[in-house]
Amino acid sequence: MSVVFQVIVAILVFGLLIFVHELGHFTVGKLSGMRVNEFALGMGPVLWSRTRGETKYSLRALPIGGYVSVEGEDEDSSDPRAYCNVRLWKRILFVCAGAAMNLLLGFVILSVLVSMRTSLPTTIIYELRSPQAAASELRVGDEVISVNGHRVFTSNDISFSIVSDKDGIIDFVVIRDGRKVSVPGVNLGMTIMEDGTRVVDPGFVVDITPKTFWGSARYAVLWMFSIIRQVWLSFINLITGNFTLAELSGPVGVSTVIGQASTAGLKTLLLLVGFITVNIGVFNLLPIPALDGGRLLFLLIELVIRRPVNQKYESVIHAAGFILLMGLMLVVTFNDILRFF
Repeated sequence: MSVVFQVIVAILVFGLLIFVHELGHFTVGKLSGMRVNEFALGMGPVLWSRTRGETKYSLRALPIGGYVSVEGEDEDSSDPRAYCNVRLWKRILFVCAGAAMNLLLGFVILSVLVSMRTSLPTTIIYELRSPQAAASELRVGDEVISVNGHRVFTSNDISFSIVSDKDGIIDFVVIRDGRKVSVPGVNLGMTIMEDGTRVVDPGFVVDITPKTFWGSARYAVLWMFSIIRQVWLSFINLITGNFTLAELSGPVGVSTVIGQASTAGLKTLLLLVGFITVNIGVFNLLPIPALDGGRLLFLLIELVIRRPVNQKYESVIHAAGFILLMGLMLVVTFNDILRFF
């Protein structure tokens, strides 16, 4: 029963995030006067469909995606309400709307999680808990402002920068007695797990501060910014080889983690959903063909050169990008399955 429950929760979470994303496209499309042909949740064979007005609403068999089909999005059309014929700013809003909805949902979830706290973490070192940290030049009371050259805004930034490190030797910049102090080469050590995962123990814990209304609002904004920046840094780390494909997770891996989080309590599940929806929002805006960010890039090119890019060339580029993304998904899914054995 536990496994069945976890699978149901994972499907519901994925469905919610897909629905929110596509609802953004759908709403902006309708409000901007575009002809919306279909609003679909899922991919593959149709399980259920109903047509209301000019739009077909459908539920499809595979819960791995969804789409909003508007007239003239991938081909020329003489319909004045077609995507290709409406004003450029409307098309830009339409392309960005899905990711914006995911980011908005993420911010709402993070705000709820902050409201459930009784205190807020700081970036001030409260305790040095490992021999390596205690033997370093770090001191209790230091306010960490930079880790490995990356500016720190929340304790989440500290954790991410440390676990992303290659060798466990960390450069810190802290505020100590009102002065900025560099603490280079702190060797926190690194453990290589059986699956090849590299683990660095931060070696210290940060202090907490009482929660106030404005403090909570500020922390929610900084937390959101922190997660967005982490997605970009993770993408850069993947491109530069700091992260490998083996460390990525696809739908199977993410579904497994969601299912496990569902049994760990509401806060854990909300935190995971918040992270995933922000990741979806940011990833979709990356300038990669077939993603919203790829389409946005072509619209920005049109804005600069004052004419649309040839639809034929753009369609070929998006098709190639889609094939590459599907190949990447197959690779990470295969890796996810291998982790079960």
